[in-house]
Amino acid sequence: MTKHISDQPRHHGGQRLREYTRRERFSGLHPVVAKLRSRPKSRGDEGRRTAEYLRIERGHLV
Repeated sequence: MTKHISDQPRHHGGQRLREYTRRERFSGLHPVVAKLRSRPKSRGDEGRRTAEYLRIERGHLV
């Protein structure tokens, strides 16, 4: 008499999790990544340029 299928030992060793994460990784972009990529690029030099103009306007020298 053979054992029932539920009586078999369950030794997957993380195989299911590994396969799930692999499928998720290759299924497409995560929504957060897509949102970050769609944000407008910030121009970091504009703030510095404005600060320099204000410094000159106030009469401060280096």
